[in-house]
Amino acid sequence: MKLGQWMGLLALIASCYILWQIRQALLLLFAAVVLATALNRLARYLQKFGLKRSIAVLLSVSFLVLIFIGLFLIIVPPFAEQFQQLTQRGPQGIAKLNEWIDQIEARFSGQIGQRLPNLDINDIIQQLQPLFNQLVGGAGAFVGNTLGVILSFLLVIVLTLMTLADPLSYRQAFIQLFPSFYRRRIEGILDECEVALGRWVIGALISMSVITFLSLIGLSVLQVPLALAHAVLAGLLNLIPNIGPGLSVIPPVTIALLDSPLKSGFVLILYFLIQQFESNILTPYVMAQQVSLLPAVTLIAQVFFATFFGFLGLLLALPLTVVAQVWIREALIKDILNQWSASPKTLAALDSAINEKQESIGVTETLPEKYLPEQKADIPDRAENDVSEPQ
Repeated sequence: MKLGQWMGLLALIASCYILWQIRQALLLLFAAVVLATALNRLARYLQKFGLKRSIAVLLSVSFLVLIFIGLFLIIVPPFAEQFQQLTQRGPQGIAKLNEWIDQIEARFSGQIGQRLPNLDINDIIQQLQPLFNQLVGGAGAFVGNTLGVILSFLLVIVLTLMTLADPLSYRQAFIQLFPSFYRRRIEGILDECEVALGRWVIGALISMSVITFLSLIGLSVLQVPLALAHAVLAGLLNLIPNIGPGLSVIPPVTIALLDSPLKSGFVLILYFLIQQFESNILTPYVMAQQVSLLPAVTLIAQVFFATFFGFLGLLLALPLTVVAQVWIREALIKDILNQWSASPKTLAALDSAINEKQESIGVTETLPEKYLPEQKADIPDRAENDVSEPQ
């Protein structure tokens, strides 16, 4: 390798290292881009009614702020109250469970009664004391992480507002990072990414709304406290496929357990049925209309982004996959792989080598015509043209 090639390789390695070190900041920037795309789509929709751009953006941002305030008021205060009740009624539940175990021991004496556990509240408190001390010791770190989350959230909001104020300038600044001959193509790819992200946002909102509505109806029928808060939480956690639905079932089952174990079992069955409907009917239909993501690709993307980028990567796994899919399809497949063709003589030689290999191992069947490359059918004509041309 020449000196210029070595310098280019070192520059590439240094760039990858720097990008890896600032990956969390890049994820926050991407979250701001996704949020700005959704708000920009809403602003464009409002502009159709004759509103100016500034007024439409102001209404979109106000709508977002109202949603955040509403979600906070719906979820946080009721859950805080229920958590306090849970800590107060937890020992009562354990005592009630001990009474049931004593009744079972009295009814079924012998080996079955001896194997049943004895849940003494004092023993449980002593066993939980080290865990409590550990939690208290890590309170400072928890507050620090919470402060970091709040600052990250504020940074995303600020970046979103700055992007919404003048999106074309930031778009042109990003396009300038590419060679001049490819900038027009980058504009088309960015348009595709914007459309794909907008469709994903619409599909996610539809899925969230349906899950929230079904959860609210089911929990109201079962008379579970805070049915609206649980339903909204289930809809929000639906943004994290495969993992969010499992997390959303924990709060309603725990609170229903304060009333009766039977009710908590019914809540578990309700959430299981809702998630089966969502994963087998709702999501395939909605996402097929909006974006085409294979289930295996979604799961692999979640594992990948959660492993390398943490919880924020898990939360943004789907929009990241949608954007990556557009870039791979447009830049890699269409612009590179589809344009990468071999000469007719090379294709003819490859075809001959394949036929000889098949004959040597006793394979005589050939692939159907639809599975053969298009260039393969043109090989004889091209070969004849090459022979007929003067030397």
